[in-house]
Amino acid sequence: MTTIFITIDWFHPAYKAGGPVQSIANLVEQYRQEGVQFKIFCSGNDLDGTVNEGVQFDSWNNYNPYTQVWYTSPGKRSVAVLLREIKQCNASVLFAIGIYSWYFNLVPLLFSKVPVKIMSVRGMLHPGALSQKAFKKKIYLSLFKLIGLQKRCSFHATDTTEKNFIQQTFGIGANVFVAGNYPRLFKLQTANDKQSGVLQLVTIALVSPMKNIALVLDALKDCSQHVNYHIYGPLKDEAYWQLCQGKITVLPEHIKVTYHGNVVPTKVEATLQLMEVFIMPSKSENFGHAIIEALSAGKPVVTSHHTPFNNLHNEMAGRNVSIDNTSELTAAIDFFAAMPANEFAAWNKCANDYALKSFDINLLNEQYDAMFGLNQLPHENN
Repeated sequence: MTTIFITIDWFHPAYKAGGPVQSIANLVEQYRQEGVQFKIFCSGNDLDGTVNEGVQFDSWNNYNPYTQVWYTSPGKRSVAVLLREIKQCNASVLFAIGIYSWYFNLVPLLFSKVPVKIMSVRGMLHPGALSQKAFKKKIYLSLFKLIGLQKRCSFHATDTTEKNFIQQTFGIGANVFVAGNYPRLFKLQTANDKQSGVLQLVTIALVSPMKNIALVLDALKDCSQHVNYHIYGPLKDEAYWQLCQGKITVLPEHIKVTYHGNVVPTKVEATLQLMEVFIMPSKSENFGHAIIEALSAGKPVVTSHHTPFNNLHNEMAGRNVSIDNTSELTAAIDFFAAMPANEFAAWNKCANDYALKSFDINLLNEQYDAMFGLNQLPHENN
């Protein structure tokens, strides 16, 4: 039995931390090798401190036939317990998700004796991410390199662009594996009743500066078509949300904005059913699970050039826009709002096609085989 021990701040049923949680959930659902099991060690609460319900704390919970999860008691983190569990399961691989957590990233990296240690940076070294709380991150990363932690592990990048960011930060000698994210794909939701001149627009994301919801609101102010904009997601930054609320109050009457609060992962597909276009002009996205999920459901996506999903317009799957001003964003929203049903149906189908051809599951399996050192083992049929 080969045990891959994953340390991560939050895991299902927690969901408010966004992409990394979904990335690991997709990994343990879709990466199947005979003789391989996952152990996930995480906190017992969500990003906002909400305590997870329906789980046992400080013991192993069965998540699926190949995965168990340990939820630490809320407010209690024992270094001794973490290191004990890593040792007792005789882990072959430590897969630490993130960079900045003392308990879930640095403790296992520094003090566990697992043969293979891998740190998954999850977009945290993208220039857009580094620009947030830049001074603190610069000091932290300088200390990280000063004491040579980059020599104690390999790094995981989800694409070659992220590999370059890692090597820019930790040096060209940093050992980096490239392995993409497993996607969660939905069934095509056929669009039959799109009204010309009206648009149901949606964002499902953390409400934070990185997702650029305020920019969407600025763009909506200049839209000529009728738009109903629906926002779903946790309020990660209250001050930012107050800024957004101020922008909402000055929108013209033909623009309606509704904040619906959180939506749990199991309800995302149903939430998309009533929507037509997904919008999220992010400053940076390591992957963008919400984007690929929306595309797979047949929702054209309006996003920036700072995600893995580009060339959307040529593929009739959406629009990539500049985030330096609002003009392209406004034009993209009006473009889809004005579109009649028969034309929109083609974009609906092409969005789904784009999602399906964006991934090669066999290639993903090979990438993770190489990173985890499991090339010799056979895959199970999914």
